[in-house]
Amino acid sequence: MYFLVVLLSGILTYFTQKIFIYYKKFDDFNHRSSHKTLATRTGGIGVFATLLIISSYYYFNKVELFDYSLFIPLGIMFIVGVYDDFYNADFKLKFLLQIIVAKIIIDQGYVITNYHGLFGLYEVPWLLAQLSTLFVFLVIINAINFIDGIDGLAITEVIKTIMLIEFFSASATILTPLSILVVFSLLPLYYFNFKKEHKVFLGDGGSLLLGTIVSIYVFYVLGSDFEFKSDFAINKVLFTVLILIYPLVDLLRVFIIRIKNGNSPFEPDQNHIHHLLIKKGVSQKICLSIIFLTSLLSIFLLSFIYNTL
Repeated sequence: MYFLVVLLSGILTYFTQKIFIYYKKFDDFNHRSSHKTLATRTGGIGVFATLLIISSYYYFNKVELFDYSLFIPLGIMFIVGVYDDFYNADFKLKFLLQIIVAKIIIDQGYVITNYHGLFGLYEVPWLLAQLSTLFVFLVIINAINFIDGIDGLAITEVIKTIMLIEFFSASATILTPLSILVVFSLLPLYYFNFKKEHKVFLGDGGSLLLGTIVSIYVFYVLGSDFEFKSDFAINKVLFTVLILIYPLVDLLRVFIIRIKNGNSPFEPDQNHIHHLLIKKGVSQKICLSIIFLTSLLSIFLLSFIYNTL
């Protein structure tokens, strides 16, 4: 099945791009662009279509890989992102829809009801649980969207996050089948991202889809059903922060800079860490490697320190 997922994702991404090229729907060049070649923002379409087709096959054969109702919030955020790619949706509309999607996810049982000692709190009231889940969802969605600025960065961070959660889990989780589908459907995008010509980017459809997936994983980790391996002990809140350390740090940093400069925190610019590395002459591949290895090492180093205290 793994090969089939990769193949299907690659084929769908290829033909989707051909359709968009035929209708001259390209990614615009501007002062923030990290590419100077023809590209389309269709990567998310290939990924979502792959997940939907594979899941539909198992659904109609009465095989429940995971909770298929998750396609409701995933589908909404994907459509919002695709609409934004085409028509530059108003931020207030996207913000409202993100709140609605967060509420749907909460009602599906993915909610932060325990702070695990953060601020001295453990079990929290239902209203506070919903508000904090909403806040975390908005942070993660925008953090993943913000780092989608150079080749391979967003998909690498998402794959890393999913793999680390599965690696440190005591056993296969209820999201493991979804993990397999997501990771293998993302792999072809490395080829399309790093092509010299006719590149394919995630687009907002892809980044919002992946941000929603990551949020669901984070809420699951912070829930009562997730358990770490017996030889690995760490606070769950700290663990989720560590596995998302780069997107979170970058989001906080650019927010502070934009507000300090009197701009909207959601106004795009080139103040992201990856943009600064590229301005210093670092290639996109080297930049990606530096960010990936630094964040990965920080996770294991801080986890080791936590376990030895």
